[in-house]
Amino acid sequence: MKSRPPPQKLRQRGILRERVFGCDLGEHLHNSGHEVPQVVKCCAEFIEKHGVVDGIYRLSGISSNIQKLRLWSSIKL
Repeated sequence: MKSRPPPQKLRQRGILRERVFGCDLGEHLHNSGHEVPQVVKCCAEFIEKHGVVDGIYRLSGISSNIQKLRLWSSIKL
């Protein structure tokens, strides 16, 4: 009887996929090599492309600092 190939080999062949939901977030990010889960990145990209983003990303703190950040980000764009 043959033994089962290691999980890494199965992932390379596309047979075994990395779990996204129901697993430890730190472990998932470590295994995937990403800083942000792909599902979160896809959702943010969709919202920015198709939705109204004003007010979704909030900055808290002193209003003068917020105004500086807004001015800086508008110059960068």
